[in-house]
Amino acid sequence: MSQNVEHHQFQAEVEQLLDLMVHSLYSNKDIFLREVVSNASDALDKRRFEQLTRADLAASGELHIRIEIDRERRTLAVVDNGIGMTRDEVTRNIGTIARSGTKEFLSALRAAQQASQKQEAPPELIGQFGVGFYSSFMVADRVELVTRRAGEAAATRWESAGGGSYSIGEAERDEPGTTVTLHLKPVDAEQGVRDYTDEHVIKEIIKRYSDFVAYPIRMQTWRSAADAAGAVLEDETLNSMKAIWDRPRSEVTEAEYREFYRHISHDWTDPLRTIPVRMEGTIEAYALLYIPARAPFDLYSAEMKRGVQLYVKRVFVMDECRDLMPTHLRFMKGVVDAHDLSLNVSREILQKDRQIQLIRKQLVKKVLATLDEMKRESPEEYRGFWAELGPVLKEGLLASDGQDRDKLLELVLAGSTAHATVPTSLDEYVARMPEGQESIYFLTGSSAESLARSPLLEAFRARGYEVLLFSDPVDELWLERAPRFKDRPLQSIARGEVKLGSDEERRSASEALEEKQREYGDLLACFRVHLQDQVKEVRLSTRLTSSPVCLVTDEHDMSPRMQRMLGQLGHKPPEVRPVLELNPGHPLVARLQALFRENKADPRLSSYARLLLGQAHLADSGQLPDPAAFSEVLSDIMLRAV
Repeated sequence: MSQNVEHHQFQAEVEQLLDLMVHSLYSNKDIFLREVVSNASDALDKRRFEQLTRADLAASGELHIRIEIDRERRTLAVVDNGIGMTRDEVTRNIGTIARSGTKEFLSALRAAQQASQKQEAPPELIGQFGVGFYSSFMVADRVELVTRRAGEAAATRWESAGGGSYSIGEAERDEPGTTVTLHLKPVDAEQGVRDYTDEHVIKEIIKRYSDFVAYPIRMQTWRSAADAAGAVLEDETLNSMKAIWDRPRSEVTEAEYREFYRHISHDWTDPLRTIPVRMEGTIEAYALLYIPARAPFDLYSAEMKRGVQLYVKRVFVMDECRDLMPTHLRFMKGVVDAHDLSLNVSREILQKDRQIQLIRKQLVKKVLATLDEMKRESPEEYRGFWAELGPVLKEGLLASDGQDRDKLLELVLAGSTAHATVPTSLDEYVARMPEGQESIYFLTGSSAESLARSPLLEAFRARGYEVLLFSDPVDELWLERAPRFKDRPLQSIARGEVKLGSDEERRSASEALEEKQREYGDLLACFRVHLQDQVKEVRLSTRLTSSPVCLVTDEHDMSPRMQRMLGQLGHKPPEVRPVLELNPGHPLVARLQALFRENKADPRLSSYARLLLGQAHLADSGQLPDPAAFSEVLSDIMLRAV
C-alpha cells in the first residue's frame, strides 16, 4: 500500500490539457499506446546511457518493455526497466506541463559533459514536450504510475482520475523502472475506444506504431497447444526492432527492401528504385524512399493518400506527412525518421520550421537525382516511368523555380516529329537542332495522334525543323509561362507569326509574303467581314505548305485548349478569338481569289469563309464550335455543286 500520500491540484495548463485529451485532441485514440511506449523507450535510452559511466545503474537483465493486460479487471499496463523517476521528478514531470523530463535530462547531460570534457554522445530521445503521457486519459478512467529511480531504493506511486487533482505517495517496486497502469473505459465504437485488453488489438497497434522501437516490446499471449492440454501462455515479442532505413544498404537485401515496400504501400508490383537517404550534420534524419512502377488509381483524386510516413527515432508519428514531399512527387512511398524534428503537442501536425524545410529539400534533391540517373542509364525503364507518372512530375514546373525547375526540365520527355514512337528529352532535342535555330519549337494538343497530323507542322517539316508534341493537360499550364531550357526559349508554333530559316531566307520570305498580301489583301478583308464575330484576324500563313487553312493564337492570347479547360473547371474564361491563316500557295485559295475578282458580292464567299473556318477548327481540335451551322453551310454548298 502507498504511504505518505499527498493530494495535489494539477497546474492550470495541465487541467486544460487533460480536458482536451478526454475530448479527443488526438484524432486516433490508439496512439495513446504509442505515447506511453515512447516514454518507456526514452527511459530505457536514459538508463542505457547513464550506465556507461555508472556501473551501479546497470540493469540486472535485458532492457525491455512489457505489456500486461487483464480482461477481468479491464486494465492495461506498460512496464519498463528504464531509468525510473524519484518522487520529486514525478511531481515536476507529470504534475506540471512544459517541464519535460527528457528536456531537463538533455540539458543536465550537456552541462555535465562540458564540465568533464567527456565525449559521449547523448542518447536518441523521443519525447520533446513531456505531454504524451496525458493521452492515456482518452481511453482510461483512472491512471496509476509506479516508478523507482535507478540507484534509489524508494519507489513512488502517482494516481489520477483525470480531473483537476492527483495523489502521490510511497510505493514498493522490486527493480528500477516504471509501470503505467490504465483502468480502461468501456468499449465505445462511436468514440473510437476499442477493447485494449484484446491481444490482437494490442499487436496491431504495436506493429503499426512501434514496430521499429529499438527495445523488445513483449506480452504474454495465448498459443494453441497440439496436445489435449489446450492453449498456453507464452512470451511474444511484438515488434521487429528492425529499422530497415537505419541499416547500411550493404546489409539489406533487395528482397527485404521489396518486402518493406509492399508493407507500406500495399502495392505488389516491385518498385522501380529504392532510395536510402542519410542526413547527418546540421540535421540528423534517415529515410527510405521508393519510386513506384505504376501510378496509383487515385493519383489525381483530392482524396489520394499521399506523403511519406514519418517516424521520430523509430516511433511512428504520421502516416501521411505531406510537408516532407511536394505535390508533384506525391507518388513517392517511404518513411522518414527524423531524430530531432520539432513536433506540436499532438505529434500529428508538423511545425513549419527550418528542419522540415531542410529535410524536404534533401529528399527532393535525392529523388530528382535518382530519376536523372534512371533516365541516363536505363532509358527504356525511365520511359515506362514517364508514361505512368510524367504528367504529375510536370506539375512541379508550375511551382518550382531555380535549381529544381531546371532539374525538372531535364527530366521532361515529349513526343516529337523526328521520333514518332519514342519520346525525346529536351537535351536530345537541343543536340539535334540545326545551326541557326534559336528556339525549341513545340505544339500542344489533346492527343499525340492529332498533333502529328496538325497542318501547323507543315512548314517545319518542309524545312527540317523538329517540333516537340505535348498532349497532357498540364502542358498547357506550364508552357504558358514561356520557360527556357539552357538559355533557349520554348516557342509554340501555334502562336503569333513564325519566321523560319536564316536571315536571308527570312528576308526573302517576308518580301514574297508582302507581294502576296497585296494580291490577296481584298479577299482577306472580305473574309474578315464575314467572320468578324468568330475570328480576330484573317491573314496569310507562312507555316502552311499543303493545307489551305489553319487556326493560330495571337502571341499573348490564351490558347483555345486552355479556355476549354477553364470552362470545364467552372470558370468563365475571357473571350479570345483565334486568327485564321490562309495558305497563299494553295490552289483553293487561288480559286477563291479568282471568284472574288469576278464578283466581290458573290454570296458564296460568305459560305466558303465559314466552311474554311470549320475546316480549320476540325484540323485544330477535331471539334466544331457550332456543328449545326457548319452542317447547314456544307449542305448548301453541296446542293449548289450537284
